[in-house]
Amino acid sequence: MAKRKPVRIGLTWGDPHGVGSECILKAFEDERMLEDLTPVVYGHAESLRQQAAHFGIRMDIRDVEDAADAKPGILSCVDIAPGLLEPDWGQPHPDAGEFARLSLESAVKDLASTKVDVLVTAPINKDTIQSGQFKFPGHTEYLADKAGVKDVLMILASDALRVGVVTGHLPLKDVSANLTKDNIVHRGTMLYDSLCKDFGIATPRIAMLGLNPHAGDNGLIGDEEKTTILPAVRALQEAGIQAQGPFGADGFFGSGDHRHFDGVLAMYHDQGLIPFKSLSFGQGVNFTAGLPIVRTSPDHGTAFDIAGKGQADGSSLRAACWMAADIRHRRMEYREMTANPLPVSRKKDHDRERF
Repeated sequence: MAKRKPVRIGLTWGDPHGVGSECILKAFEDERMLEDLTPVVYGHAESLRQQAAHFGIRMDIRDVEDAADAKPGILSCVDIAPGLLEPDWGQPHPDAGEFARLSLESAVKDLASTKVDVLVTAPINKDTIQSGQFKFPGHTEYLADKAGVKDVLMILASDALRVGVVTGHLPLKDVSANLTKDNIVHRGTMLYDSLCKDFGIATPRIAMLGLNPHAGDNGLIGDEEKTTILPAVRALQEAGIQAQGPFGADGFFGSGDHRHFDGVLAMYHDQGLIPFKSLSFGQGVNFTAGLPIVRTSPDHGTAFDIAGKGQADGSSLRAACWMAADIRHRRMEYREMTANPLPVSRKKDHDRERF
């Protein structure tokens, strides 16, 4: 089999007062990462070199004016600003938010023009990045708006577990009102499609979690399971999707039942992300399904409490880079396999053609 062409990874800097740049440096400190990936960081090359020295990391960092000039085998950096002020580690600041926004904007622009193949975003501070040019709860909503996509699905993925959420960045008090049969069916279908196209699973098995404690205890602790979630499960089954549930979330993860499924659909953010991060933190990846592009990110935030101390772990960002490359390859393979399929004759046409 011919060796694949290295995937060009567009890496945003994230909040410069957080652990994003340290995680990028540590992820690519291992030269084996550069054999199949061509990383392009959007930030400031000289500052990245200074930070590498600060963290005791020895590696070559190349300045490039254009991402298209990035070469395999080395970490490249596109300057998005004349300079980067000395990091005020762990401190939120509007200037840091603006730098994070410029990095994201530049990377997305190059992704749209195919100068990079996939996008990996380092953590941002969702408060300081807010401005007249950025009014979104996070990366996911920003990218959906840029792509002109109405619905996307946040999936947290590791080798052993993939969790999607019906309601994402939403106050807990609003969750129940936003859980409708149609919404759950739609999200379940998106999870199924992503498991097939992005993760290469031919016939995914999906577990649906309940909303209430003990999945409602047959209506004793809320009736959303009976009135909304169970009808959605049945609708997915009628559509040919192997969906089961609703399951009580605590027992489902506590008993290890999640190991019997390819994907889990949680009803709200913390219901899915708390067990995921408890089981996979440091190795997990945040993937945005439903976008026409491939975007991943590490499963952690800015970690202001350890920023600048050399304690950050690049494992999750490393995993995000590999997953982005793998998903891009799987999407290309899926398109090839499903392009111009042979027509399937109806039975009556088949019978008519017999001699």
